[in-house]
Amino acid sequence: MGKRAAFATDWNRSRGRLVTEAPSVTRTPFQRDRDRIIHASAFRRLKRKTQVFIAHEGDHYRTRLTHSLEVAQIARSLARTLGLDEDLAEALALIHDIGHPPFGHAGEDQLNLCMQDYEGFDHNAQSLRVVTHLEKRYPRFDGLNLSWEVLEGLVKHNGPLLSGENSLDMLPLAYRDYEALEGLELTSFAGPEAQIAALADDIAYNNHDIDDGLASGLFAI
Repeated sequence: MGKRAAFATDWNRSRGRLVTEAPSVTRTPFQRDRDRIIHASAFRRLKRKTQVFIAHEGDHYRTRLTHSLEVAQIARSLARTLGLDEDLAEALALIHDIGHPPFGHAGEDQLNLCMQDYEGFDHNAQSLRVVTHLEKRYPRFDGLNLSWEVLEGLVKHNGPLLSGENSLDMLPLAYRDYEALEGLELTSFAGPEAQIAALADDIAYNNHDIDDGLASGLFAI
C-alpha cells in the first residue's frame, strides 16, 4: 500500500458504533464492518436479484451480488491509488445495493407503488433499515452495528440528503428514525471513500452492462 493521504478517513479516529463493542485485536473497525456485510443474509440474497438480466436468462450475466463485487474491486483499486482507506471503500462498495428488491429498478418502482400507503419504497433507505434493524445476527442488538463512517457513507454516497430545498420530514422514514438515534450529518458530503465507492459503481455498471448486452446479442458493436 502506498502513502496514506492526509484526507483519508483514519480508522483510529472512527466515531465508533451505536452500541459500544470491544475493539478487535486483529482487524480495524472498517475491516470488521466489511466482514459483517459479507456474512449478512441480505448480502447473500443479492445473488438472485437483477442487475439487467433476470436469473432464468442465463448464469453468465451480472447479478446485484456480482455487481457489488466488481464495484468493491474498483473501489479498492481507486482507494489504493489515492491513498485512502481501502477497507472502508470496500465495505461501502459491498453494502451500497444491499437494500435493492428483485427485478432491478422496475421492481423498485412497482414496490414503491404498492407501498404508497406507507410512504413508498426507496432502496437506499431500505439499505439503512437492513443494516440497522432487519438483520438479526447478534444477541445484544438488531442490525450489524456498523461504524458511523460506514453508515454515513451508505446513506450519503450519492451526496447530501438535506439542502435548502428539503427538510428531514421529507426524507424516508428509515432516515428519520435513525437520525433520532444518531445523526449522520445529512447536510454534508460523505467522506472520500464513500465518494469513490459511488464513482466505482458508475464505472462498474457502465462497463459490465455493455459487456452483458454484447454477450447476450441484445446489441452489436
